[in-house]
Amino acid sequence: MPPSREALVNRGDDDEVCPVCKSSRYLNPDMRFLINPECYHKMCESCVDRIFSGGPANCPVAGCHKTLRKNRFRKQTFEDITVEREVDIRRRVLTVLNRREEEFDSKLDWDNFLEQREEMIFNLVNRIDVSKTEADLQSYASENMGSIRANQALEAKESFSFQERQNQEQELARLRRQAAKEEYENERKELLASREDVLSRLASGRPGDAASIAREGQKVILKKSSARRGEVERLRQKQAALWGADAKGPGETGAAAENAGSGLIKGLRKIKTPEPEKPYDPFDGMVPNQRDYYTLADHYPSSYLDPIRQDTRMLAGGYDLQEYYSRTMLEAFAGLGCFIDEEVAKRETSSMDTMKPVGTQGTALAAGSSSGGK
Repeated sequence: MPPSREALVNRGDDDEVCPVCKSSRYLNPDMRFLINPECYHKMCESCVDRIFSGGPANCPVAGCHKTLRKNRFRKQTFEDITVEREVDIRRRVLTVLNRREEEFDSKLDWDNFLEQREEMIFNLVNRIDVSKTEADLQSYASENMGSIRANQALEAKESFSFQERQNQEQELARLRRQAAKEEYENERKELLASREDVLSRLASGRPGDAASIAREGQKVILKKSSARRGEVERLRQKQAALWGADAKGPGETGAAAENAGSGLIKGLRKIKTPEPEKPYDPFDGMVPNQRDYYTLADHYPSSYLDPIRQDTRMLAGGYDLQEYYSRTMLEAFAGLGCFIDEEVAKRETSSMDTMKPVGTQGTALAAGSSSGGK
C-alpha cells in the first residue's frame, strides 16, 4: 500500500521534537506542530492547549519572553520558518502601504514608492531599525486610514470582478464545447438521413435518374450545412457582443483622500476639490432680449405701426408688435461682427489644402500608369 500524501509531506519531519515537552514526531506520528507569528517558535498542539488555554502567557522557549495568545497559533505553511516569517511581514506591510500607481504624479514616483516599501520589508525581515520602521508604519496607518480602507475595498472589488470573469469564461468555454458537440451530432444525423433519402429515391426511381438524384442530395446537404454554420456563427457573434458589453465598465481609481497629510510617501498627487456645479442655464449664457449692439425699446414711433397698437382686430389674433420690433432690429444688426472677406479667404485656403494631397496622389497614379504603359 503506498504511503499517503500527508505521510510523504511529513516524512522529513520525523525528527522534529517539541522544545517544551520534548516529544518527537517519530514516536507520535499524529503530533501537530503550531507556530505563533510573534516569535515563530514551533511547539506541539498539546503544549499550546496546556499553556495558553487559560489566557496569554510568555513563550516557554528559553530566551524568548514575548507574550503569546492561543488564537494566534496556526499551522506552518512553508517548510522554512524564515520564508514563513518573511511572507507574513510582506503581507502585513503590503496591507498598510497599498498605494496604487494611478495615485502618483509620475512613473518615477511610483518606482520610488516600490523601492521604499521593499526597503522597509527588508529591514523588518533582517531586524534592521525595527523600532523606527514599525513606528513609521504605525504613523502612516493612523494618518491614512481612509485611503488604506478605500484601496482595500477597491482591491477586493477587482479580485471579485476577476473571479467573475474567470467563471464566465469557463462557462462560455463549456457552452462552446457543448454547442460544438451538438453541432457535430446534428450534422452526423442529417448526413445519415440525407444518405438514406438518396438511397430510397434511387431504389424507387428510374435507372437514368441516379446522377441527378445524387447531385440533388449533395446540394441539399451543402445547403443545410451552410445554414447551420451561419446560425452558429451568428450565435457566437451575439455571445461575443454580450461579453464585450459586460466587460466594459467605468474606470475606477484608488481613493487618495488623504494624500496631503502623508509625510512618509513622496510624489503623491494632490487632491483637487471639484468646483461646485453651476445652476443649469438653458440659454448657455445668453440673456434673452439682450444684444451686443443695440437695446430693444418698448415703442418705436411709426405712422404705419401706431394705428395697429389700437386695432383690436390685429391684437385679437395674437399679433404682438414687440415680436416685430425684436425681429426687425435683429435683422438690421445681424451683419455686425461678420467679416466676409476674411471668411472667404480662410475657406479658400482650407479647400486648397484639402485638394492638394488628392491632386498629388492622382498625379502620381497617372505618372505610374503612363510609365507602366510604356
